[in-house]
Amino acid sequence: MDNFIYHNPTKLIFGKGQLDTLPNEVEQYGKKVLIVYGGGSIKRNGIYDNVLAKLAEINAEVFELAGVEPNPRISTVRKGVQICKEEGIDFILAIGGGSTIDCTKAIAVGAKTDVDMWDVVTKKEQAQGALPFGTVLTLAATGSEMNAGSVITNWETNEKYGWGSPFSYPKFSILDPTHTFSVPRDQTIYGIVDMMSHVFEHYFHQTPNTPVQDRFCESVLKTVMETAPKLLNDLENYEYRETIMLSGTLALNNMLNMGYRGDWASHNLEHAVSAVHDIPHGGGLAILFPNWMKHVMDDENVGRFKQMAVRVFDVNPEGKTDKEVALEGIAALRAFWTEIGAPSKLADYDIDESSVEVMAEKTVTARPEYGNFKVLTKQDSLEIFKASL
Repeated sequence: MDNFIYHNPTKLIFGKGQLDTLPNEVEQYGKKVLIVYGGGSIKRNGIYDNVLAKLAEINAEVFELAGVEPNPRISTVRKGVQICKEEGIDFILAIGGGSTIDCTKAIAVGAKTDVDMWDVVTKKEQAQGALPFGTVLTLAATGSEMNAGSVITNWETNEKYGWGSPFSYPKFSILDPTHTFSVPRDQTIYGIVDMMSHVFEHYFHQTPNTPVQDRFCESVLKTVMETAPKLLNDLENYEYRETIMLSGTLALNNMLNMGYRGDWASHNLEHAVSAVHDIPHGGGLAILFPNWMKHVMDDENVGRFKQMAVRVFDVNPEGKTDKEVALEGIAALRAFWTEIGAPSKLADYDIDESSVEVMAEKTVTARPEYGNFKVLTKQDSLEIFKASL
């Protein structure tokens, strides 16, 4: 493995009733609080009222930014930045899932710079600092509650990029599994696919001697796969929600990938699709990831796919070539995602060949080659998209 330094400053507050800690956590940063949330589900399920009641305990002055999109847009980020600067906001609280948290990270950084936040997202400018912010998680999926990463879309230019900085870690994140009871079945499915995809992005790497990390990844994947079908048949089961919620956090808080760098080509591919078509991130990953696997597998890296097949999907390798075992594992992944209700082809979102070229171009807008496990080009993007139709 490679040399590494692991540091994660986010305070994780996990379990039933942990919203009670909110007043003490927020009060140390100030009284002028901007709450950021999405389409209003937190008002229907009572979380909004509970948060306001907790903030009232410290006499907080509350401002609001509602309507964060599922693929959060730079236009919404700019609105939040303006509120922070005009009102002298002390602290930002994201109430929602990964999209809301990603948007909040960009607002927090944007509030501490004079440059347009899109220039930071596109790496033309560097983050200079951030307003302190925390999260109340309501959807288990992205892991954004305990990392510095964020993905922002520019709908005017049809661009979607991931970015991050040392300043974009939440100060704290409150994870109460009961807050995810009202998450609809389809969003629960997308969250399961998303967290599994994060683990797969870690898992496919070229760094030698990572047995501990490999077993970490494999155990999270198997745990999610064992729990997911049970959860989807019992959406308000606390233990199942608890297991999935913690799995989503561990999948992308950089614990699983200590000492190596994962691939991330599949996320680049999905970002290109949803930048053009605005589809759910988890849905896009479910379609693309198995096709990426089949596309990049070769004689040199087949061992990693075989290991996945045997250890994660319990494929019996006896009497089979390494490639046969690997392909059986990829097929098992596709079958599992299909069984739980995830989409399997771009046509499920009415995406046809007419947009393949523009999506492929989006994958190489930032750089002409991408991916760390196996380097890909625009031609590879075209082939993967066509295989996904």
